[in-house]
Amino acid sequence: MGIINTTPDSFFERSRKTTITDSIDKAAQMIKEGASIIDIGGQSTKPGSDSISAYEEMERVLPVITAISQKFPEIIISVDTYYSTVAKAAVENGASIVNDISGGQFDSLMMETVANLNVPYICMHIIGNPKTMQDNPQYENITKEVLDYFIEKINTCRQAGIKDVIVDLGFGFGKTIEHNYQLLKSLSLFKMLDCPLLVGISRKGMIYKPLNIGAEDALNGTTVINTIALQNGANILRVHDVKEAVEAVKLLSLYREIDATEGNSSRMSFYENR
Repeated sequence: MGIINTTPDSFFERSRKTTITDSIDKAAQMIKEGASIIDIGGQSTKPGSDSISAYEEMERVLPVITAISQKFPEIIISVDTYYSTVAKAAVENGASIVNDISGGQFDSLMMETVANLNVPYICMHIIGNPKTMQDNPQYENITKEVLDYFIEKINTCRQAGIKDVIVDLGFGFGKTIEHNYQLLKSLSLFKMLDCPLLVGISRKGMIYKPLNIGAEDALNGTTVINTIALQNGANILRVHDVKEAVEAVKLLSLYREIDATEGNSSRMSFYENR
């Protein structure tokens, strides 16, 4: 999943695309590099950010969604929004997934709307809101609490009529660096939810802060953590840098296909015949 931010204040500057032409060019690049999904968002949800209205968000994302869906009809488009009105308009204009960082907490009509639209729903975990979420987040047992959250949320989604739920643990949303790594380490436990797992850690503080660098220098670290996430069960990687993520997926797939026992036998045979 490649990220396009139609906003002037996203935390990673190079992901900001404020014109339709720039957005189409970026989508073309991501598709060429192997993206299966393009995620389009109209407002920043970085720590400390202020929210904008549904109307303003709609003005930013709808022209881009329409243009990309018309230019690349084969690509899957996801809309990154917690407003039900934006979700509905986005799907009517070419989007086919709703990506909600709030898990329905910020708009009581979101789940009903997604169910009526009959599209997949990405349900994320967050504490508080983007403005306050990093104000001393605390858990007694983060893995258990986030797992319990999703058991409840998935049940709510099913009762609303949503058929396809994708789970996003919300790395960086109401979590310390240690919390993020605890969740990463226990990611495989979330497979018990029987939903696809989306991981969005691309160039985030959990990567660049421990390395004492900025987001612009966090590509290598992102690839390392994406690889760990894949090994622990991630099904979808939400990234700024599609080429490198696709390479990680391909190489890990090749690694998994190799039969270690067969490889050892081949090497033994090689040495025995020398």
